[in-house]
Amino acid sequence: MSANHSPAGQQPTATYESAFLKACRREPVPHTPVWFMRQAGRSLPEYLKVREGIPMLESCTRPELVAEITLQPVRRHNVDAAIYYSDIVVPLKAIGVDLDIKPGVGPVVQNPIRTRADLAQLRDLTPEDVWYVTEAIGLLTAELGETPLIGFAGAPFTLASYLVEGGPSKNHEHTKALMYGDPQLWADLLDRLAEITSAFLKVQIEAGASAVQLFDSWVGALAPADYRRSVMPASTKVFDAVASYGVPRIHFGVGTGELLGLMGEAGADVVGVDWRVPLDEAARRVGPGKALQGNLDPAVLFSTTEAVETKTREVLDAAAGLEGHVFNLGHGVPPSMNPDALTRLVEYVHTQTAR
Repeated sequence: MSANHSPAGQQPTATYESAFLKACRREPVPHTPVWFMRQAGRSLPEYLKVREGIPMLESCTRPELVAEITLQPVRRHNVDAAIYYSDIVVPLKAIGVDLDIKPGVGPVVQNPIRTRADLAQLRDLTPEDVWYVTEAIGLLTAELGETPLIGFAGAPFTLASYLVEGGPSKNHEHTKALMYGDPQLWADLLDRLAEITSAFLKVQIEAGASAVQLFDSWVGALAPADYRRSVMPASTKVFDAVASYGVPRIHFGVGTGELLGLMGEAGADVVGVDWRVPLDEAARRVGPGKALQGNLDPAVLFSTTEAVETKTREVLDAAAGLEGHVFNLGHGVPPSMNPDALTRLVEYVHTQTAR
């Protein structure tokens, strides 16, 4: 155990006092903390170099490579938190689901789940299944020092969507057909995925992650009533499963403006907001007692420095009255973005919000 790391479930004092964790806990901060979804990856030339010739899912199982890729944006951008380099389908692959990530397509599942018999693909996840996660996080916590590490997992609905559709989907026809047509099978599927997701997050927290984020990338496809009835119980189960660790829990989805209040109810400490809803309005929808994360439109970063600063100022102004604010993009970093734009953005937010 390194000098910077404490036993499982306990954060080292320096990390615990970081601006990122303070903001998540809605405590006063020295500056608004910044990190970016997909900061570790495709936009960085150093990432492309170390990943060359290595398939995506294989790269997620090499501890030294995972640690290096996770650290790259921390070194380059001076962000306030690292995000563990992985993919939301890693736990599914680890338990034997026949899937692969195809370049330009995304996760593709060989045998989609459409019947009760298909649930047999989803056995319990054990720490041994993802030994490389424990090892990689051990390497990372020794290197990161005072910088917190965010663990993450895919939310049950988004994982279910991939499994039922067989891959990415625009309209989620098979997913919604199962949800509406066989609600008991749907509930059992999401409950099984909640167990797997909870186990995956516990491995990361016990290895040293200081916070966790649940990505529900596709849940914005649902109406609020469907979310409350058919999805929220599984998300709540995940948040409840890791509550005793005391680490901040972040919940993020895309196109979820109509769901923000419910996503807060599901149990997260921090609700991520995409760029479609201003943060002051998001705070009204979420209600008191939650920090917010977001929410600059990633596309803005392809514009001029002046435009980026203007739009960033709008985000910071909208966040001025929040109980806690973590600056982020409203979605992940686009692969074609100039990474220097992110470096400048971090410096600008830090400078503008220094207290």
